[in-house]
Amino acid sequence: MHPLMQDRGATSGNQPGLLAPDTTGMNFYRADPALTDLLRLYLPDALFRHIEPHLDRLGQLAGGHLDECARLADRHTPVLHQRDKFGRDTQHIEYHPAYRELEKAAFGEFGIHAMSIRKGIMGWPDKYPVVAKHAFTFLFNQTEFGMGCPINVTDGCAKLLNNFGSDALKARYLDGLTQTDMSKLTQGGQFMTEKEGGSDVGTLTTKAVQEGDHWRLYGEKWFCSNADAKVVMLLARPEGAGPGTRGVGLFLMPRFLDDGSQNHYRIVRLKDKLGTRSMASGEIKFEGAIAYAVGKLDRGFVQMAEMVNSSRLSNGVKSTALMRRAHHDAMTVARNRVVFGQRIIDLPLAQRQLMKIMLPTEQALSMSFLTADALDRAEAGSQDAAALLRILTPTLKFRATRDARKVCGDALEMRGGIGYIEEFATARLLRDAHLGSIWEGTGNIVAIDALTRAVGRHGADAALAADLHARLDDSANVPQAWRNRLRELTDRAVGFAREVAARRDNEGDARRATSLLYHVASAVALAWEGGRIHEMRGDAKRLLLSRMVVDHRVAPSDPFRLAENATQRAITGHLLGERSVGMDEVGELLTAA
Repeated sequence: MHPLMQDRGATSGNQPGLLAPDTTGMNFYRADPALTDLLRLYLPDALFRHIEPHLDRLGQLAGGHLDECARLADRHTPVLHQRDKFGRDTQHIEYHPAYRELEKAAFGEFGIHAMSIRKGIMGWPDKYPVVAKHAFTFLFNQTEFGMGCPINVTDGCAKLLNNFGSDALKARYLDGLTQTDMSKLTQGGQFMTEKEGGSDVGTLTTKAVQEGDHWRLYGEKWFCSNADAKVVMLLARPEGAGPGTRGVGLFLMPRFLDDGSQNHYRIVRLKDKLGTRSMASGEIKFEGAIAYAVGKLDRGFVQMAEMVNSSRLSNGVKSTALMRRAHHDAMTVARNRVVFGQRIIDLPLAQRQLMKIMLPTEQALSMSFLTADALDRAEAGSQDAAALLRILTPTLKFRATRDARKVCGDALEMRGGIGYIEEFATARLLRDAHLGSIWEGTGNIVAIDALTRAVGRHGADAALAADLHARLDDSANVPQAWRNRLRELTDRAVGFAREVAARRDNEGDARRATSLLYHVASAVALAWEGGRIHEMRGDAKRLLLSRMVVDHRVAPSDPFRLAENATQRAITGHLLGERSVGMDEVGELLTAA
């Protein structure tokens, strides 16, 4: 370990006799059989067998060395230096060595940023499908959420360049963006937000002036994460272009010019953020910065939207990772702490609270991989999958990121007073969780995208309905009565979404309609998964999660009715237990009152 990474607050693992141990030393891959099950469902066997040892290693690092690095990087935040030691106006950002260790793992050893673009990562001869990439995203972000942004925007920059850049630009920058050799890597950035706001992109004021074969940029960007990235994608309005998003172009801006000098823009200051404190976000002022047009100038917004949609999926996966880490922590406390002569996990009220942590976590895991698989199929040419992706992406982004805030808060409470102390991970999880519902669109913006655009404008609801019905048709071993119930709910949720999308004065219901689409889709996905996993290894637990979604997140509740009857208590006992549950037991519980 680097000497600067030594810290007097460092933990040495869980010692026998502690009342409430934490997850130090846990292998996050081995502790998550649901992740393994879903990867077996969605990936070819040869690919799964290839990546599993790497997932196992990352799972161990995430619960050990990288977790300690994440704690230190969060505590010792980046520092912006305006001059070098000789007094020259050469800016640089100083990072704690722990942050550099996180970079080496994410970009170097595992190459998460390049897995779906560059062949040969971790010895696999081809590119990885998105499902495989986001298995690594999911594990890594259980230990460090802030680094997830540089990984994601570097990946996004490479995709934009690969899809829309000229041959000359690709030859110059693409290799560096997809490198796993840390000495050759050029991390990417995405500078979008301006003082006027991030959602109404058509009002941006950054100006681009053409000068020969390049452009000069003038103006400011207000919230720029990975602020010292060596390659940046951004939107600017070419001089003389019209208003709105159609007048916006996409540009690539290097941090350094050909002679090694810094490009003509300044990092004015770094943001003092609630969460993701390890990663440098700053305010940028352009003073004639040299940049290069990417793609057609009048298609800049449309092109950047591809990066935003990819980022929204990644955002959903990362919020799911926070929930899973919070779930691990809560279960560790509940299984090991004894109060009033009983383990916490054996107490009825604690069981109910644990289910409020588990259920949204498992929903988000299912929806993350459902969406990632749709992206893989869309990139393979399926138009149906492309339409499905159009509605799944904002739906996942809307609900999973909001659930993460509640789940991480409940896990903190499960630990009690020390959960509020920064020496434990729970406080950091809660701070980081609040970014998800803001990054790449607030809840209102994303709900409108799901309803007004995906449903109202593109008719993507039809693709969602068809996919969910097909999954139910493909679940012959799931009890017929439960499949019928899910079919009915699918049609009602899609019908309600169409009703909301049909009229502008219904916009106030957009959030509720988006949540219902998410809950019903996740209930169907969980049922489909439960049937398949039962065929693989005889465990139908995910079918019970499907019922819990319907009972607690879809069906109307009577506040004066007892929530926990014998059926609900039995389901809770099965879900919090560690043994497999057969289809016969599950079938009875699915249809019980």
